[in-house]
Amino acid sequence: MQESIMEQLWQTSHLQGGNLAYVEQLFETYLTDPNAVSEEWRSYFDKLPSVDGYQGRDVIHSTIREQFEHISQNQRFLAQSGVPVGATSDADKKQTRVLQLINAYRFRGHQEAKLDPLGVWQRPKVEDLDPSFHGLSESDRDLEFQTGSLSFGSEVMKLGDIVDGLQQTYCGSIGAEYMHVVDTRIKRWFQQRMEPVRSDPGYGSETRKHILERLIAAEGLEKYLGSRYPGVKRFGLEGGESLIPCMDELIQRAGHYGAKEIVLGMAHRGRLNILVNTLGKNPKELFDEFEGKKLADSGSGDVKYHQGFSSNVMTEGGEVHLAMAFNPSHLEIVSPVAEGSVRARQTRRADTVGNQVVPIIMHGDAAFAGQGVVMETFQMSQTRGFGVGGTIHIVINNQVGFTTSKQDDARSTEYCTDIAKMVQAPILHVNADDPDAVIFVTQMAMDYRNEFKRDVVIDLVCYRRRGHNEADEPAATQPMMYEKIRKLKTTRNIYAETLIAAGVVTEDDVKHMEDEYRDALDNGEHVVKSLVKEPNKDLYVDWAPYLGHEWTAKCKSSVPLKTVQKLGKQLTHVPEGFSIQRQVSKIVTDREKMTAGALPINWGYGEIMAYATLLNEGHPIRITGQDVGRGTFSHRHAVLHNQKDGARHIALAQISDTQPKFEIYDSLLSEEAVMAFEYGYATTTPDTLVVWEAQFGDFANGAQVVIDQFLTSGELKWGRLCGLTLLLPHGYEGQGPEHSSARLERFLQLSAQHNIQVCVPTTPSQVFHMLRRQVKRPLRKPLIAITPKSLLRHKEATSNLDDLTSGTFKTVLPEKETPDTKKVTRVVLCSGKVFYDLLEKKKTDERDDVALVRIEQLYPFPNESLDETLAQYPKLKHVVWCQEEPMNQGAWYCSQHHMRNALQRLNPKLNLQYSGREASAAPAAGHMSVHIEEQKKLVNDAFEI
Repeated sequence: MQESIMEQLWQTSHLQGGNLAYVEQLFETYLTDPNAVSEEWRSYFDKLPSVDGYQGRDVIHSTIREQFEHISQNQRFLAQSGVPVGATSDADKKQTRVLQLINAYRFRGHQEAKLDPLGVWQRPKVEDLDPSFHGLSESDRDLEFQTGSLSFGSEVMKLGDIVDGLQQTYCGSIGAEYMHVVDTRIKRWFQQRMEPVRSDPGYGSETRKHILERLIAAEGLEKYLGSRYPGVKRFGLEGGESLIPCMDELIQRAGHYGAKEIVLGMAHRGRLNILVNTLGKNPKELFDEFEGKKLADSGSGDVKYHQGFSSNVMTEGGEVHLAMAFNPSHLEIVSPVAEGSVRARQTRRADTVGNQVVPIIMHGDAAFAGQGVVMETFQMSQTRGFGVGGTIHIVINNQVGFTTSKQDDARSTEYCTDIAKMVQAPILHVNADDPDAVIFVTQMAMDYRNEFKRDVVIDLVCYRRRGHNEADEPAATQPMMYEKIRKLKTTRNIYAETLIAAGVVTEDDVKHMEDEYRDALDNGEHVVKSLVKEPNKDLYVDWAPYLGHEWTAKCKSSVPLKTVQKLGKQLTHVPEGFSIQRQVSKIVTDREKMTAGALPINWGYGEIMAYATLLNEGHPIRITGQDVGRGTFSHRHAVLHNQKDGARHIALAQISDTQPKFEIYDSLLSEEAVMAFEYGYATTTPDTLVVWEAQFGDFANGAQVVIDQFLTSGELKWGRLCGLTLLLPHGYEGQGPEHSSARLERFLQLSAQHNIQVCVPTTPSQVFHMLRRQVKRPLRKPLIAITPKSLLRHKEATSNLDDLTSGTFKTVLPEKETPDTKKVTRVVLCSGKVFYDLLEKKKTDERDDVALVRIEQLYPFPNESLDETLAQYPKLKHVVWCQEEPMNQGAWYCSQHHMRNALQRLNPKLNLQYSGREASAAPAAGHMSVHIEEQKKLVNDAFEI
């Protein structure tokens, strides 16, 4: 909701009238030295937006006035003076060298920063940072030089002061990498945030007390769990406790900027701590999980450090909904899932910029450097179809991955975060044992994301106090590292001692905070003070209408003829002057004839009409994948391209002024990250038809981890409903082993407990009803659609308008021309394209004794429909299953027991025979001649065995 004028005036009233001169003086002081104003005002000035995209630092007005006074008093002198061309003094040369030194610190200061709390990093000295490298000597330290763009608050400073300031700014507890960014505005932005305060903003007492309280919570939970459940796996945060105040600050600052939802993705390390101390999960629920109590009424459940959670917390900017994504042990795969969920929430809110929904993804150092899906996710970050307005990445850098800590084993890059440079993301390395520095980079990260809407990385350099899990002994493989860790004080202890020494708190204050937190845990109370006990339900999607429905294949999916005709005309309307490519023009003309009933409808028409009718009924649609606008096999053409100027026309997005959103994006060349993104999107928007299409079905196994860990098991493990549809082109046409099979057998092997639907439609009307059924039923189950290639234009693979305006999706489909049931002695069961090869053989040989039956839904298997179909043939003697795939692939092994059971029910004497390719390690032959020979044999066998 937009702020009222009164609210805006009230929020800025302190800047008006008599306060104006005072505020202006404060701002002048802030520009000279940000630490010279109070923390509250400094934070306010830090958050001021840029004007017209300009990122330069504001100029102090008093300096401008002085310059004008100087010019007016020295006009005659300034007019007469001049400098000979080419005259360069030693002082000028040294001035240049000083500016080079400043630049060197900005580029390479991070390499000498004190980032490692263990002190085990061995890093070579950086020559560029030594003044002598630039021809400056110790005797020059007292000489004054121009500071150029250096934001130290003075135009002239002694060299010694410049070097000391650069050391504090770039070589302390923070190592900032931002000079690889091409955009000069971004480089200036970081310089103006870090340099004036020398990377040490000097937080006030209340802020530092709050940081200490969060550290006590982080450490307190780990100690409590360690003493109550010794040796039990929890993948604790010990050594990285600064993550908790970091997260707290991110959430509060995002709320200040107007965020309404924050989606979190993370692996197991520190997850329980985040759930309890950030999201406000009741500790008692966590204790029940540790004690093995079954909390779910159904499903397999999952271990406690894979569980998701959601809650609402209060921030300065209002109530914010937090959602932690469920995830498996497959590290980093949750990242694109969380991004997809964010995009869906932004779409629901019409948040095209990314102000209202913010993603925060936490990573492990080893996984961030090692997992390819990290690169894929970064590559999506600024694309049209997958951008979310920037992500905050936090690397919980334990400096060890399980038992691997040597850099020359773990990676080839200097830092584990270097992959982020591919999208020019700034990287803020910070020593996690300096909580003030952690909060400073946290604020910069969120402010940067808010300003530039791009990804940013916080590298939280910490350590892992225990082994990979609490039952593991790390000293066996990292003896030197763990000798240091055993002697190291905790972050909480170090910070508490610092605050006690500074007089911010007393030892009694610290003890009181610890006791208060432990008492809350003992009592099973929530420990997040900002938690909203009665959340605003408008902040998230209501899934209630989609819960608790029993599986059914039945659904009314037909559409009135008038609706089809009206939409057909709209889909073929091309704007005046829009020049279409010749072959595409024929497709559009043919679709006009199909709408008029002058041509049978083909696959492309049936699919496009399914989308149009769903949009017409108020259902949003999102389609992504490689080449989906046109379709790999040039059948869809949902996006038309003007041959004169390259402009695009998407008829499905222009059905009516009030229609829901239709999105179609050609994706980057990725399967894993894009499918994971769409899974996250589909689990967040139950009313939307979300479709991912593979270029060839063969390539879908590039996303096998998404299929195994999320798509097929997510509902059983986590209770997560998902209606994602996969379109997987499949069919044996002699294109070789990598362009024939969508690996149907793998999906069938993963099928159980009504978890997914596996369909193999063979007519345009079947795909029409299948897609409509996916949305019109209240069920939300993933749909695996094994789609055709050659059938897209097959003369027999057509339907009529009547097939769309009546009927529904048929799980078992007989031939169009019903055979004489009394003559039939052989039934050939099949799925997919092979039906048309069998049909051609039957017609050629005039085999009236054979009936062809297509099983269009292989899972859940349509037992009743198959029984009804087989019962029509009283003289049945032979039943054959025919498939194109090798015997060890396709539907044979996973589905034959269903068919055998059907025959047993019909006539116990009937046996099921197999007709297909012999078992093979490869899906298909690579030579056309071999393919033709195999195909001919399996078709003939179906009629003879």
